[in-house]
Amino acid sequence: MDATFTRQGMAAALLAGMTLLAQAQTAPKLPSAAETDPARLGWMVGSPPPAEKMLHFADGSHAKFPQFRWSFANWRQFMPSTDVWRGDGGPRRLERAERGDIDGISFVPLGQSEPMTWAQSLQANYTDAIVVLHKGRVVYEKYNGVMTPHTAHMAMSVTKSAFGLLGAMLVNEGRIDETALVTRYVPELKDSAWGDATVRQVLDMTVGVKYSEAYADPKAEIWDHVRANGVLPKPPGYTGPASSYAFLQSLRKEGEHGQAFAYKTVNSDVLGWIIKRVTGKGVGELLSERIWQKLGAEEDAYMLVDPDGVDFAGGGLNATTRDLARLGEMMRLGGQYNGQQIVPKAVVDDIQRGGRKSDFEKAGYKTLPGGSYRDMWWVLHNEDGAFAARGIHGQTLYIDPKAEMVVARFASFPMAANAFNDPTSLPAFQALARHLMASH
Repeated sequence: MDATFTRQGMAAALLAGMTLLAQAQTAPKLPSAAETDPARLGWMVGSPPPAEKMLHFADGSHAKFPQFRWSFANWRQFMPSTDVWRGDGGPRRLERAERGDIDGISFVPLGQSEPMTWAQSLQANYTDAIVVLHKGRVVYEKYNGVMTPHTAHMAMSVTKSAFGLLGAMLVNEGRIDETALVTRYVPELKDSAWGDATVRQVLDMTVGVKYSEAYADPKAEIWDHVRANGVLPKPPGYTGPASSYAFLQSLRKEGEHGQAFAYKTVNSDVLGWIIKRVTGKGVGELLSERIWQKLGAEEDAYMLVDPDGVDFAGGGLNATTRDLARLGEMMRLGGQYNGQQIVPKAVVDDIQRGGRKSDFEKAGYKTLPGGSYRDMWWVLHNEDGAFAARGIHGQTLYIDPKAEMVVARFASFPMAANAFNDPTSLPAFQALARHLMASH
């Protein structure tokens, strides 16, 4: 590695990449989805690929735009992972009822006056793959770039919702006491920010912890976090924590717990530690046992793990689009799917009711007015009762109970924050819901 590849240098190099947030309120002019199509650009094609088409973990090139449009569908090539086994039974067949009238659906993006079509929104959001279910049947399915129906894509923080669900199930079963201090289960965190935080505060992300996810700031704690868990390389001279657990123990309290929603990935990693301590199983193994095998998934998913083999509960799930849609349909049906009650209905109902809106409002999410956060799921509280799992760069599992609709989408939007793709994504989903309800 080049000796000049310093902490600040790496941060600057990656600002346009996986962890890029805008330094202004509007996205800069960027090359289009067509211009950055990873198949068209030929990343990692050849034996060996030409040097200018090669992506490496060591220099962070795998995490820069537009290179990550290839990486998000091939992340397993860059860091360790473990399988989320689908089980040995046959897949749950997805009935099909494709429609040719969806691409032409029109809507007006938030903050704009000119209409956009559904098809245009997919390009605007750098959509890699999307599956839409209506009443459990596939009405729309599309793959771009290097994605296929059988390719697992990086789910980013959609991962949080999957493991928030597991945590809520364990609370429902009485195996975890949501009112207990985190230290009942993980005493190693007694001197950290979570020393006097409850499990419920972790699940709803109302923990006061000195930790910033401001990616434009090279000194933000997120940088040491992703280095510790192995998502990004450690630069020469790095002396910070070398694993996820060590990083969590290094964080200190800031402010009071239970006062406001503050979205911080480290809470998901704390939940993953609690789950492993209570069950004796990693979160990926438990996800396989409790959900993936029961869904009738088509493919194994996989979990990224840190240098110590600890699952990255905050963002390490990789799955196919169809299997993500199956998870969403299970949630739409109150936890029942594939002929069995996979998740207790009481757990799904609690998630759909949402958390305290007053806590959420303090976080200032302008594209999600009136929303809330519960068990690591985003609850919109709109007229359809929609709720969602969301990840940076446009990863989405959007569930609209009233419209009986599920949208599973993977994307590689250049800007990390969903505030940049929400103005087209959210009205597109709502327009599709209206269209499906009106035509059936």
